[in-house]
Formats: sequence, structure tokens, C-alpha cells
Amino acid sequence: MKPDDVESGDSVKLGHPVTVSRYTLAARINHWITAISLVLLAISGLSLFTPKLFFLTALFGGGQATRAIHPWIGVVLFVSFSILFIRFWRANLWKSEDGTWLTRVRDVLLGHEERLPELGKYNAGQKFVFWAMSLLIIVLIASGIVVWETYFGTATSINTQRIAIIVHSLAAVAIICVWIIHVYAAIWVKGTMSAMTSGEVTGGWAWRHHRKWLRELVAGKRAGGTPAE
Repeated sequence: MKPDDVESGDSVKLGHPVTVSRYTLAARINHWITAISLVLLAISGLSLFTPKLFFLTALFGGGQATRAIHPWIGVVLFVSFSILFIRFWRANLWKSEDGTWLTRVRDVLLGHEERLPELGKYNAGQKFVFWAMSLLIIVLIASGIVVWETYFGTATSINTQRIAIIVHSLAAVAIICVWIIHVYAAIWVKGTMSAMTSGEVTGGWAWRHHRKWLRELVAGKRAGGTPAE
């Protein structure tokens, strides 16, 4: 049985330099569909949220078109992230080293990674983003359905819809903040962005940032099989 940190497609490729397959093509496509959907939802949602940003509706064909398209993009986001969740939830389970990582977050910011514990495929910050996204997307799709007048307008009362739109707006602001943290962290840790474009990282990168995960992959390879199997 493979460790929780090892996902389908993870493997070590010997060479000069050693490379590590971190994300499959399917996982990368899944990620970028989710990311693009979230950005489109943020832009269209903000354009409907305040008159000062209404000019952004021009990107979607005007106000009425934006109002019609916005919830459908939400459906795409929900379906895409659901698939992403199934792919990655096990590797995002909390481990004892994650608590240690959090207590030493100052060393993370200062780049003193030699003082950090050995980590699996994801660190505590990445896991926070994953679970925060999971919760907020559920809140967004649930509250969004309540205020989707075209199909569900008569299913709930006006007061319920008013509460739902407030909840929806607050969750949208929260998920935009989480997304900003995610993007900033990806840029901050050199090599993270390329991992989600090429699917691979160097052995040195894996050793520096996710040593426990690399050890598990190498152990699986030495055992005579690929860890992903």
C-alpha cells in the first residue's frame, strides 16, 4: 500500500539532473480549469457586486450576459474542484510534522529550511489552502444555488435569498484572499509554478522542500516498483 503522500503518477527519474514527476498531465489540466474558473468567477462576481466595477461585465458581453454566465462558471468550478479534491485529499491530510512546520513559520519566511521538519508532498500552508478552498467552494455553490433565480428563484423565500447573497459575498471575498495567498506562495517558492506547468521538479527541489515525500518515492522505487502503482 502506497503512503498517503504519494499520488498516482509520482515517480523519480534517474538522470543528470534527477527529476521527479509531481503532477500528471490530467492533474495539471484539472488544476488549470479550476484556476481559470475561479478567476473568471472573481471578475464576473466583482463586476456584479459594485457599480464601480460594472465595466468588467464588458468582458462577458454585458450585464445580462454576465448575470447568466456567472452561475454556470460556478458549476464548472464545483465539478472541476470536486475532481481535484478526489485526486489530492489524501495527500492533504494533517500530519504531526505540519504542526511543527507552523510553529517554525518564521524560518519558512526567512528561508531557513534546514530548521524545518521533513515534509510530505504538501506543507501546512498548502494544506490550509486546499481545505479552505474545499469549504468555501461548498459554501459558494450552496448559497449560489439559493440565489440562482432562473432555476431556483421560487424554491426559497426572499429573506432566505437575502441571507444567501450575504453569505455568498463573504465567501467570495474569503476565497479571493485564499487564492491570493496561494499564488503568492507559488511565486515565492521558486520551482512551484513550473511544477504545475511541466509536471516535474528537480530532485534537489524535492529534497529541499518535500524531503519525506522524496524518501517515500525512492523507497518505493528501491522496493522494485513504481510508487504510483
